[in-house]
Amino acid sequence: MKKLTFKFFTIFMLSLAVVSCKNKADEAKTTEATEATEAQATSVKYMANPAESTIEWAGYKPTGQHNGTINLESGIFTINDGKIESGTFLIDMASIKDNDGSAKLEGHLKSADFFDVEKHASAAFEVTGFEEVDGKTMLSGNLTLKEKKNNVTFPVTVSEDGNSYTITSEMFTIDRSKWDVQYGSKSFFDNLGDKFINDDIELKITVKASKS
Repeated sequence: MKKLTFKFFTIFMLSLAVVSCKNKADEAKTTEATEATEAQATSVKYMANPAESTIEWAGYKPTGQHNGTINLESGIFTINDGKIESGTFLIDMASIKDNDGSAKLEGHLKSADFFDVEKHASAAFEVTGFEEVDGKTMLSGNLTLKEKKNNVTFPVTVSEDGNSYTITSEMFTIDRSKWDVQYGSKSFFDNLGDKFINDDIELKITVKASKS
């Protein structure tokens, strides 16, 4: 009986592992920062509406996960021939919220352990590319966090409705260690046991904008 129970438990855990791997969002391709694209005279300019835009995040550790949001501070981008041509977006790091309402967690994320919001109040994303790859629309840009800048590429969908334009990303991850966010990271510290926090931060971005 014990052997059967153990066998069942093992199969169950393996099944969970397979499901977990399937559900994990892909990591954004991350490379060195590159030159931002520039708008042409024929481009159409759009201004982001922070109140209608959302940035959702999720962080993971062995004992569970936390989910929350960060506000878009401002954004401007241009469209040329139906494609995103250039753009700059600022993210209000002081607006980090935990969906469970934990003031302690929010304060820790804003501290020097994580994003050091007192010194780095804003993060930035500047567009460097927009292309079709294997049937998906990929947006590339330089992401700056804590004065560290890397280029990331992730899949998006775009839609236009009159004077409105919406950019929606698929769920993707970034590796926080590449922006020197060190707390609880096995990339920087040994002997953490089960006290580590995964380097991957999951993100999903929706930007709603109006023609300027």
